[in-house]
Amino acid sequence: MNLQGRRESKNVDDRRGQVGKKAGLGIGGLIIAGIIVLIMGGDPTKVLQLAGGNSTSGENTEYVATAEEQELAKFASQILAGTEDVWTAEFRKMGRTYTPPKLVLFKGSVQSGCGGATSSSGPFYCSADQCVYIDLEFFSSMRQQLGADGDFAYAYVIAHEVGHHVQYLLGTLTQAHQQMSRLSEKESNQISVRLELQADYYAGVWAYHDNKMFGSLEDGDIEEGLNVASKIGDDYLQKRARGYSVPDSFNHGTSAQRVKWLKKGLTTGSVQGGDTFTPAYANL
Repeated sequence: MNLQGRRESKNVDDRRGQVGKKAGLGIGGLIIAGIIVLIMGGDPTKVLQLAGGNSTSGENTEYVATAEEQELAKFASQILAGTEDVWTAEFRKMGRTYTPPKLVLFKGSVQSGCGGATSSSGPFYCSADQCVYIDLEFFSSMRQQLGADGDFAYAYVIAHEVGHHVQYLLGTLTQAHQQMSRLSEKESNQISVRLELQADYYAGVWAYHDNKMFGSLEDGDIEEGLNVASKIGDDYLQKRARGYSVPDSFNHGTSAQRVKWLKKGLTTGSVQGGDTFTPAYANL
């Protein structure tokens, strides 16, 4: 991606100097359940269940980031700024005001408005405090565990989580979670899939408009994003982890579905085209 000269967001809360005293699942525990939660986003309650639901109290320590970490932190801040610019403009078209989320950088474990979480939970969005949480080491895990790498691949991760914030501001997220609380696990998972695919679509919409505004996409970028989408489908991850998949347990969508909706957002750039709730579940 071409980010030269791009501004950095001021909505970043760097907590990498706060080391949690309790950390549930460790980053080294990325087996079966761990590799599945490598998927981006989702219902914060499920994130916390997978993380063990532990509260994490932190103490400030002197944290010295490596040059690579600092570069990633700057990159994340620039991508967040891009989402602010794009979604501010898109909300204005809808006669709405966009309130950007805060990006929380942490290391190891963190206390969010939704409870305690660890790095092994992967990046997540918490509507209770309207924050996106990410341990930048997740990008190394993407590369090492999934063979998914590249700056646009990383940008997609952030844009997907911001997509959940867009859902929250539009009322979609709250309504979906209310529905999920009344449904069976299978039906709740299907609602979750619809949410995740829409967040993928919104990530594509962001990339479309960011490129129009700033000329940010370079050769190979879109392929990086589609590669990640293909490797974070529930079917791909479950088969990789245990040799088979259980469709009724899917809560993020198949590889084909995630590629389809990200690509659709990238192609159309239309917020209105991201209705993943009206189509029959089999047709997503």
